[in-house]
Formats: sequence, structure tokens, C-alpha cells
Amino acid sequence: MKQYLDLLKDILENGEHREDRTKTGTISVFGRQIRFNLQDGFPAVTTKKLAWKACVSELLWFLTGDTDERLLAEILHGTRDPEKKTIWTDNAQAPYWKPKAKFDGDLGRIYQQQWRSWNPHQVKWTSSSESEPVYIDQIANVIKSIKEDPFSRRHIVSAWNVGELDQMALPPCHVMFQFYVSTDKKLSCHILIRANDILLGAPFNYASYALLTHMIAQVCELDVGELVVSTGDTHLYKNHIEQAKEQLNREPYPLPKLWLNPDIKDIDKFTMDDIKLIDYQCHAAIKAPMAV
Repeated sequence: MKQYLDLLKDILENGEHREDRTKTGTISVFGRQIRFNLQDGFPAVTTKKLAWKACVSELLWFLTGDTDERLLAEILHGTRDPEKKTIWTDNAQAPYWKPKAKFDGDLGRIYQQQWRSWNPHQVKWTSSSESEPVYIDQIANVIKSIKEDPFSRRHIVSAWNVGELDQMALPPCHVMFQFYVSTDKKLSCHILIRANDILLGAPFNYASYALLTHMIAQVCELDVGELVVSTGDTHLYKNHIEQAKEQLNREPYPLPKLWLNPDIKDIDKFTMDDIKLIDYQCHAAIKAPMAV
């Protein structure tokens, strides 16, 4: 994970001090890119402990298309008990969002609704002259596209639905991703992140999209290639500075490997038990508050 540590150092040395939406303040640079060859190992941060189960459960939750934060708790903890928190609990309970929520735990039309139920604001008419909304399953479509037309330049999934940003508890940070199939049948993924919290968000994003790439590669009968991450506003919150410096003082461990249940050939069939991180060595966890 040397590239990640170099990015932390770059921000600390070259970033500008800025105010932000959360009133926490950031040190920020603009327009950065790092690449991971997924053949070399799984890009899980090793200079601190990655919240692996939280990462896996969030991705599986995204793939359900359901934006109920309590469903995420059920996937992660096995219960909807309100005492069990998730990384989305604070967003679900945020004062600016709660008046808009349709029910307790509702997060609106965030990532998974855009991935699995993009609404182009069209309707179809039934035989009874009643209208029904039209939704687009981008994940199913991109898998179909990869299988049927692997060299297409349109293997794209977007979460940035301009017409629905006000219906989201949090507008998407990772706004789109594109897949690329090489001639030697390797699947690569390029993600664009408009705003990247480099201490808490970035390691999570690397692991989540590397995992998604592995999963889609498996269901499309492909090997994995690269994960390419391009970021816009790439920032370190000012209350994360000491935590970043602590990581820079730690020596990275070798990357772990990912195991997926080879029997799963349907993107909607993966469970927590079908996904494991093998030989993961890491330094101790580093606690840091999340800006909401």
C-alpha cells in the first residue's frame, strides 16, 4: 500500500487548508490517481486494521438495492437491533436528513437505488391505462454487457443522478465506475471519486471496489486485472492529521489474498460466508471520528 502512504504524505506536504460542509476543516489536493494490480494481492490497507466485515456487508447491502440502514445492520450483525450501529447510522439519523426520511433508517435514493433501480423519470402504460415507473438495473446491465460484448466502451455504472441528489441522505462520493476487459480476459475497474476522505474513506473504497471487481469477474468467468482510482477533492480532515502521521511511521505488510466461494455465479447470491480475506496482516486499528 505504498501508493496510499505516498498520497497521505502528498496531502500533508502539498495540500491547502480549506473549510468544508461538516465544519471540520480539511487539508486538500485535487486530481490524483493510484493503480492496484489485483494479481499482486488484495489492496487492503495494512498500516492500520481495515474494517473488513463492515466493508463486505456494505457492498452486499448496495447490491440488494435496498436503502434501509437497518438491513445493513442485519447483514453485518445478524440483527436489526437499534443498539447495533453501522457506518451509515449517523447519516440515517442526521438532523438535516431525518425530516426527509420515509421511515426510520431510510437513506433515500443513495448508491444502491441508482445501481439497481435508476429512475429515468419515464413511465410505461399498462393495459388498464395505468402508468408504472421505469427503473434500470445498471449492475445487471453491465454484467450482461461484459458477457455479451466484452470489448464495449460502455461498461459504466453511475450513481450521480442529478435529478435525485436532493432525495439522498448523502450524495455519492464514488460517482461512477467503468469496467474494461483485456484481450487476455482480465477485468479491470476504474472508479471516479468526487470527494475522498483519505483516512477513513479511501481504504474502504479500495477494498470495496476491488471486491466488486473480483465478484463481477467471477460471475463473468474472467480473471482480475487492475483497480484504478481517480479522485477529485482528495482530502484529510484536520482532526485526522495525527492518525495519518501515525500510519506514515508504520511499515506496510504484504498484501493479503481474497477468497470467493467458487460456486457462486450470480452477483445476487453472495453472502458474508462466501467472501474471506486470507493471510491479512496489519498494524493496530487507528480510531478517528467520521465527519457527517
